[in-house]
Amino acid sequence: MSKPLQTITLGGGCFWCTEAVFVQVQGVLDVESGYSNGQVVQPSYEDVCTGTTGHNEVVKLVYDPAQISTREVLEIFFVIHDPTTLNRQGNDVGTQYRSGIYVSTPEQEAVAREVIAEMAASGVYSRPIVTEVLPVDNYWPAEAYHQDFFERNPHQGYCMAVAAPKVAKFRKTFARLQK
Repeated sequence: MSKPLQTITLGGGCFWCTEAVFVQVQGVLDVESGYSNGQVVQPSYEDVCTGTTGHNEVVKLVYDPAQISTREVLEIFFVIHDPTTLNRQGNDVGTQYRSGIYVSTPEQEAVAREVIAEMAASGVYSRPIVTEVLPVDNYWPAEAYHQDFFERNPHQGYCMAVAAPKVAKFRKTFARLQK
């Protein structure tokens, strides 16, 4: 009997970068950029950029646990962003860029907390991990022009400077999980 598909939502800075990596991961069947865990109903990109909605820029992943485990999804997530910077990824600053794992099952939450505890104990980071782990709440898909942004705009400056290196790091570190 096959396991049902799983959904997990991840905030790791600009969703263009996170999406650019996860669309290449074997077992990830769908990646949608969106906004999560804020107070405003159906926020726009402009609303979220003000930092007043409480939303995080996220990617919602649908994955097949028979092909990739929640742990592997999270291991990729922690390699492609800095989980030690509060409300910031590189030059992107604001609450919408916070590190977050928004779970849809108690099992995902347990795995997330276990992975974070293991990384904290290992000393891989010199600063504390600030990734929030919460149930997904008030998720809204981003506007159509944000979907598949890196794929459609590979030569755009931000994509070349920020997203492309994250994709390269994923390919180097997780070659076995690449589509």
